[in-house]
Amino acid sequence: MPAARSRGSRSSPHRTCLRRGLQTIEGLDFRAVTYRVAVAVSGRGSNLHALVDALAADPVAEVVLVLSDRDAAALDFARSRGISTHRLQSHRDSGEWLRTLSEAEVDLLVLAGYLKLVPAAVIAAMPGRIINIHPGILPGYGGPGMYGNRVHEAVLAAGERASGATVHLVDEAYDRGAVLACAQVPVHAGDTAETLAARVLAEEHKLLPLVVKAAAKAGRPVPPTADTLD
Repeated sequence: MPAARSRGSRSSPHRTCLRRGLQTIEGLDFRAVTYRVAVAVSGRGSNLHALVDALAADPVAEVVLVLSDRDAAALDFARSRGISTHRLQSHRDSGEWLRTLSEAEVDLLVLAGYLKLVPAAVIAAMPGRIINIHPGILPGYGGPGMYGNRVHEAVLAAGERASGATVHLVDEAYDRGAVLACAQVPVHAGDTAETLAARVLAEEHKLLPLVVKAAAKAGRPVPPTADTLD
């Protein structure tokens, strides 16, 4: 997969101007290159909704592509917002992934409720440029089969007093990459998997946009800080 910055090859020698907002050169306008985000989903895509809305209010990045391994409701949402979509014919086909991401000139791939492993060749082609949001605190409540209510059921069964959401870099294993950010919520007496899930999801909807905005400002995924969020 060509490096994301390969789209600079179609720009003029005034490439540096593209990174400094609106500039006028010989009567032509050049605007800042947008940090381009793809989101992979397997379900309704509530984190996708939250991210798109957050970037509409603070457009430091743009969701330019939504992919899914199935006919997910999130694809319909993306189309309704004018975002390109791609239904993967095979989630194991790295060539299909790489062609689709390259054509969209993606800087960052976000897994938001995507339930399959990303092919190793895709991870190798985008080192440090794929992140995942997980509905639990890692590394304690992650790994194969730990998604959705299974995470919350495990937290409750263990008698934990807190849970939360984690955004991490993606590598070849489930939920193993370096943690970028997390948000904690209390576990209440009488919680069910559903009530805990709702509390965690509300934090996911805040956390993911913060990490994506920090990545856009730093040019790569980094832990959100005051500097990257100013």
